[in-house]
Amino acid sequence: MMVRLVWFLYFFVLVSCGRLSEAQKDIFEQGVLAGVLDSKKIDEASGMAASHTNPGMLWTHNDSGDKARIFLLDSLGRHRATVWLKGTVNRDWEDIAVGPGPERDKTYVYVGDVGDNLAKYEYKFIYRFLEPVIPTKDTTVELEQVDSIKFKLPDGTRDCEALMIDPATKDLYIFSKREAAVNLYRLPYPQSTTESMIAEKVLESLPFTLIVAADWSADGKEILIKDYEQVYYWRRSNNEPIAELLKTQPILLPYHQEPQGESIAFDYYGKGYYTLSEEAQGVKPTLMFYKRLVNKIN
Repeated sequence: MMVRLVWFLYFFVLVSCGRLSEAQKDIFEQGVLAGVLDSKKIDEASGMAASHTNPGMLWTHNDSGDKARIFLLDSLGRHRATVWLKGTVNRDWEDIAVGPGPERDKTYVYVGDVGDNLAKYEYKFIYRFLEPVIPTKDTTVELEQVDSIKFKLPDGTRDCEALMIDPATKDLYIFSKREAAVNLYRLPYPQSTTESMIAEKVLESLPFTLIVAADWSADGKEILIKDYEQVYYWRRSNNEPIAELLKTQPILLPYHQEPQGESIAFDYYGKGYYTLSEEAQGVKPTLMFYKRLVNKIN
């Protein structure tokens, strides 16, 4: 209760100072229903990322307790395939990202086992594997094909639910969730897959709370983060470091508030962004799309 009160007061100060405003509607349109998920297996979607090798499709996964698998959806929310990660466990998978990795000119999927509601786990894991091309069928990624990036935070155990990758540097970034003002951590490339890492804290006390999802555009120029009620947007103008960019005032984007919305992803081609809800309050999981109003700026 005290954390929520502190955040409310901080948020009130920001609004009073004019730092946050109504959602800006001249960049992206209001959201439209792209589709209702047709698979009952996807009931706690907790992360989403645009596929690079399967154009126009999206990766997602369930929250803690599900089997070690991710799902491929089309742009209408229809389930196209399941990928099983052999030898891994879904302790608390909270977000997913797609981007570059060790092998040049290849794309990788990064699954973040980073959730920790009770802040009791010393180590977190990110599973990395080559992104498969799957036209219609399921597949299994064998144990030896999955890299396990084991790490802990430098300031103790914390719950985290948002993961993203810098497409230029291959650095991984993780936001904490439950503080009145969250932190941002970095796992610099090349991430070790043989020894545990200690993440670097790059920003402390960002003026946001309950951050549940994040995404970095494929061209490296735009960043989205979201909580349960808002979507925040930044655009890089001069390739400034993320630590500097996220200190600047974000733009609030249109968002149709979902009963349990914990996923966000840019469209791979930059045509807009998607959000995806869990099944909650009797509402089936729905895929929403927010179309860009202006041409993508190069």
